[in-house]
Amino acid sequence: MTPSAERRRELLSTAAEVFAAQGYNATTVRRIADEAGMLAGSLYYHFDSKESIVDEILSTFLNELWAGYDEVLDAGLGPRETVEALVTESFREIDRHHAAVAIYQKESKHLSTQPRFGYLTESQGRFERAWLGTLERGVAEGVFRADLDVRLAYRFLRDTVWIAASWYRPGGQHSPEEIARQYLSMVLDGITPREEQTGRDRTPQETPRRP
Repeated sequence: MTPSAERRRELLSTAAEVFAAQGYNATTVRRIADEAGMLAGSLYYHFDSKESIVDEILSTFLNELWAGYDEVLDAGLGPRETVEALVTESFREIDRHHAAVAIYQKESKHLSTQPRFGYLTESQGRFERAWLGTLERGVAEGVFRADLDVRLAYRFLRDTVWIAASWYRPGGQHSPEEIARQYLSMVLDGITPREEQTGRDRTPQETPRRP
């Protein structure tokens, strides 16, 4: 990476943190420049506007997200394995692009009304189709419950994964893969031990008598 490209990457990282903390509307080019330790005029050497900066932050995040998702979706995995791989990839992206995820969650609805950010709406539709398609395939193949409301399940999976960006901190005690494993265990297998589930499901005749 050339010094210029490295500097651009550093500026985008700084800007992402400012946008995530302050919000898009409240953030000025001067504020980003101050955080980067440079004059506002110097920042314009790298970017022509605030919109260009947030555009590059979000498009980079989504391009990397879809590179990972497409690899999973093209791998020919079963429905459960696909869900597991998509969840794991999601947590990896939260780790890699923590500030960008926060910006996306806070600002995408507003930004997507501008033609420049039309790809945000397109990505959202693509995301929904990928998840719903996987869940529907799982129901059809008997991997998931026949009575599963796939749209409700999709919303639950989407929201509980991506809300992690509000508390997850890169470099913390657990890796994104470890968090994904714990999350998937709770979502797919429940949180009670199987022997307790078996005991709870016994008929009255099967329940052991007390001494």
